[in-house]
Amino acid sequence: MPAALRKVTAEDITPIAQFAAQRKERRAALLPTKRLRRVALGPYCTFYFECFDTLLFQIEEMLLVEQGGAEQLADELAAYNPLIPQGSELVATVMFEIDDEVRRTAVLNQLGGVEDHFFIQVGDERSPGVSEDDTERTREDGKTSSVHFLHFVLTPDQAAHLRDPKATVMVGCDHPQYAHMALLSPATRAELAKDLA
Repeated sequence: MPAALRKVTAEDITPIAQFAAQRKERRAALLPTKRLRRVALGPYCTFYFECFDTLLFQIEEMLLVEQGGAEQLADELAAYNPLIPQGSELVATVMFEIDDEVRRTAVLNQLGGVEDHFFIQVGDERSPGVSEDDTERTREDGKTSSVHFLHFVLTPDQAAHLRDPKATVMVGCDHPQYAHMALLSPATRAELAKDLA
């Protein structure tokens, strides 16, 4: 089964002691993929496009750190498997990364509802981001979360254009307080095309 259509199962998980021994080497091997899947948008926001390999490693990291056994494994699979793209979509963890706590709070206070303003633009067509779950990411006081989990469903034409080196593909946000777009490099587009069936 193609990785783009897989879910992580208990059989995919490396035993904790073995993973601990391999962790540094596996992280280094995954780094080039993660670099291609990271896209900065404006001064504070970053898209981290997820895939089977990035999420398998994340689950194994959580199991190593927290040592929660089979019960934790079930929780991690339930949390992370929905973020694996399923052939007609790209999935991203979108983060506002601001080290200074005062500045972070000030920025997030201005971005209420931002989760409804992210998109991927392929040529002239936009695919809006759809939140992973029904969890409200903007509080009643208008402050948004620093982390958003978004699915971008692509039409067959958009998927074909993503693979076309001549097409223009961008990620963007059209929130009034954070209007930015970023062009995807050919290498990033080739990497993300692996997520499509």
